[in-house]
Amino acid sequence: MKRTMKRSLLPLLLVTVLLSGCAASVNPISGRRAFNYAWSPAEEIQVGREADPQIIAQYGLYDDPQVTAYVDSLGQALVELSHVRREGVDPAFANMTFHFRVLDSPVVNAFALPGGYIYVTRGLMAHLENEAQLAVVIGHEIGHVVGRHGSKAMWRQQFGTGALLLGAIGGQAIFGGNAAENILNMGGTATQLLFLKYGRGAEEESDQLGVEYAALAGYDASQGAAFFRSLKRLSDQAGAELPTLLSSHPDPGNREAYMVERSATLEERGMTQNKVGRESYFRFVEGLVFGEDPRQGYVEAGTFHHPGLAFRFPVPGGFQVINQPTQVVMVPESQQAFIVMQITQEYARARDAAKAVAAQDGVQVVESGMGQAGGLPMQYVVIDATNSDGQQLRVRYQFVDHAGMVFQFTGMSLRSAWSTYGPAFNATMSGFREETDPAVLNKQPDRVALAQVYTPQPFSSLVGGIPLPQGLDTLSLAILNQVEVGEQVGAGRTYKLVQ
Repeated sequence: MKRTMKRSLLPLLLVTVLLSGCAASVNPISGRRAFNYAWSPAEEIQVGREADPQIIAQYGLYDDPQVTAYVDSLGQALVELSHVRREGVDPAFANMTFHFRVLDSPVVNAFALPGGYIYVTRGLMAHLENEAQLAVVIGHEIGHVVGRHGSKAMWRQQFGTGALLLGAIGGQAIFGGNAAENILNMGGTATQLLFLKYGRGAEEESDQLGVEYAALAGYDASQGAAFFRSLKRLSDQAGAELPTLLSSHPDPGNREAYMVERSATLEERGMTQNKVGRESYFRFVEGLVFGEDPRQGYVEAGTFHHPGLAFRFPVPGGFQVINQPTQVVMVPESQQAFIVMQITQEYARARDAAKAVAAQDGVQVVESGMGQAGGLPMQYVVIDATNSDGQQLRVRYQFVDHAGMVFQFTGMSLRSAWSTYGPAFNATMSGFREETDPAVLNKQPDRVALAQVYTPQPFSSLVGGIPLPQGLDTLSLAILNQVEVGEQVGAGRTYKLVQ
């Protein structure tokens, strides 16, 4: 969870899609008109513009201006070589602005929104070996935008519906399904748009375009094959639990062999591909945060600690913790209740926020009061309300003044289950404290470090005596460096460690 929280409730995002059968739209690659798009070019831009803040709220932006500027610079250069900047293209595409974001996520992923919004994670950047690979990945995502694959996929999914609901207020009003999923969808429904299954044809086209755009920029596009092999190794290592790039970009076939062959074909056609950019790329990888960042919150011994914002609170036993940039969600195994902790900027003081809750229409105040949480001013309100499905709900709100901010807890369950969950809500909210432990306040994330090989040796020997952070092993380091565990590594090679 970060300081960049905006509101106590995430907004409803509703994008109406007019599937008009009388208006065809143009494919910027072929220049041909077709009817199988969910959105016009202008609507695609609007979809991306409205969903982009939700993506940022859910994943967070990586706080390194140099890394951000580097990715944006490379992305913009590739856009200039793409089909949307070529002669005769529809002005709607020729004038489309592209936005490149680096997300503060350890997951190895890259994805695109319609309308020119493209994202790579710091987890992906750590696992790349050179600038050529980054160019292929970004080129692939530009290909999805240029090919309008999201609009095509949504057309297939939504044909005949007339409207697409991109976001809906979730767990605070719905207990009929999975509570955790409903709550997370408050900030993550836009993400579902990103993971539409494009289909084999779209993936093949984006692979082709990714290689082409990288090659046009002078990069050795065959380098992309090694990265996609690494993705498969990551997936094999983690089983089905790791939502890597392969989750949203299913392999359309022998992707690695295709990239090598396509690169060679373009070379034969006169596209010089002599740029790899390994050492120059490593300048931006060195120091990159690796894995989960404890500065943004972590759970230890039943307590959620946040070094960056200097607070802590106890987590109820048996509750799962989902830590997002804009909220901390806690859900029991039963999925019949939840606690959300956020920062609200709507009110300057806890008492103002509590008054606003009590004044809501359609609620009955059961209890309210003031006091302290760890010596900090606190106000709480317990209300009863009925949702649109007629379910009787009870909600405890608690607001705490801390460090010039108002911290808001919201605990909700069915009224009939209040005796089970109410005490846990109270214990967590009343246990909010300012963090004063220097060991917590000074806790730092693991970062990518660089080292050099001085004597040729197997990779396993090279890293065998090096202490590794918890959860990391020799295989993980080998995948990070795109080598096999037993592979001979030559003298002079720079390689990545995690410290």
